[in-house]
Amino acid sequence: MKIQALKLFHFPGSRSARVRWALIETFGDDFELATMKLLEGEQYAQEFLAMNPNHAVPVLQITWSDGSVQHMLESTAMVEWLADAFPDKQLAPTAELSPQRADYLQMLQLGGNWMDSMLWQIRVHRDLLPESDSDKRTIDRAMEKIATEVEPQLHARLTAAEYICGDQFSAADIVMGHSINWARAYGMCQNDAFKAYASRLSARPAFQRAFDDVVR
Repeated sequence: MKIQALKLFHFPGSRSARVRWALIETFGDDFELATMKLLEGEQYAQEFLAMNPNHAVPVLQITWSDGSVQHMLESTAMVEWLADAFPDKQLAPTAELSPQRADYLQMLQLGGNWMDSMLWQIRVHRDLLPESDSDKRTIDRAMEKIATEVEPQLHARLTAAEYICGDQFSAADIVMGHSINWARAYGMCQNDAFKAYASRLSARPAFQRAFDDVVR
């Protein structure tokens, strides 16, 4: 079955930006972008909740060639699916038993789950919750864990190669690059290896288009 249309429900700079990046890298510009008004509560509208009861972006709406419509809700899954769906773009090792595929999936999930979950705790307690509900200890624990456990792993990789899984850009860099830039916004991942990595990623035309709506 073929894809008839794709529509991404998006908010600038959020996890949906990495899906937008993956879409541009694989599918090109032939998809619809629906920018949500999250600050106005548009994600709680009944029409949106029918697609995503988690009231969050991204949502990737896939219309298949038989007319059926499917909604994907997890950004890391979207990036992985797109990379596998367009093997000619060479954004992922082939889906077979290989050290390269195992390493790629490990880093994709590290960036999209373990690291992301700690960054989200920092954001929630630092930026979203009222002061009466915010817990500084949660922020401190998450930042220390990233600095002492995650950063050294990533630093070792980025001093040995240009990208997170070696010398070739992959979809793991889309997810991990987004998480590293998120961490850098909180003062982490600041040394030269991370700066050079961020610079390489930001030079990609697809990255520039994916983040062209972020107010700096």
